[in-house]
Amino acid sequence: MKIALLGYGKMGKTIEKCLLENQEHQVVLKINSGNRNSITKDELRTADVAIEFSQPTAAIDNIRYCFEAGVPIVTGTTGWYDQIESVKQWCSEHNGALVYASNFSIGVNLFFELNKRLSLLMKPRKEYEPFLTEIHHTQKKDAPSGTAITLASDLLINSTTKSRWVNIKDTPPHSKAANPDELIILSRRQDDVVGNHSVEYRSAEDRIEIRHEAFSRDGFAKGALAAAGWIRNRKGCYTFSDIMESI
Repeated sequence: MKIALLGYGKMGKTIEKCLLENQEHQVVLKINSGNRNSITKDELRTADVAIEFSQPTAAIDNIRYCFEAGVPIVTGTTGWYDQIESVKQWCSEHNGALVYASNFSIGVNLFFELNKRLSLLMKPRKEYEPFLTEIHHTQKKDAPSGTAITLASDLLINSTTKSRWVNIKDTPPHSKAANPDELIILSRRQDDVVGNHSVEYRSAEDRIEIRHEAFSRDGFAKGALAAAGWIRNRKGCYTFSDIMESI
């Protein structure tokens, strides 16, 4: 499989490393902010699939450009989901192919399902206060993480006490939200932390917690590559959770 990398930061380099370990795949294009405007659609078409990890402002343009070129795209960039309806419309207009996710790690997506199940179990337990924590490396620019937002959004669907999430940085995990209906996402930045996420429910008597810790970025990269193989000969717009059982 021939891959175009749209974004050549930490994740782009990790995907390239995983590709080099598998001789069945190769990187045919590396596209970043420095050369994005010089890449033609014909050059992009030398790739079977594009894998995109960039910035929210660039992601929308990258997705649309791939649709126009007829190249399937897998994107792990977040921060553009408020434009998802426009993206779906472009996908339909150009008969395009897209897989998107806040996290392509198999483990994290299993964690998403555990979070949904736990939120259902906790729905009638109003004595428990839910709380989310995400910890990442100091180079991570956005807060909270896209993964934390997904966890919070899924939790809120089943919550009878919380209606929205709020982000707080570097405060103790037992801090109370400003309003009782607010779900706290605590964001911390520490050196050499790939990505840790936890969901806890605390009462006066005890605490229930589920947690995911990433040891490296390889899990994210391998999931994105699996998604690329799946979308290569398909059309349509999918989330990673839509296809996870098929890869």
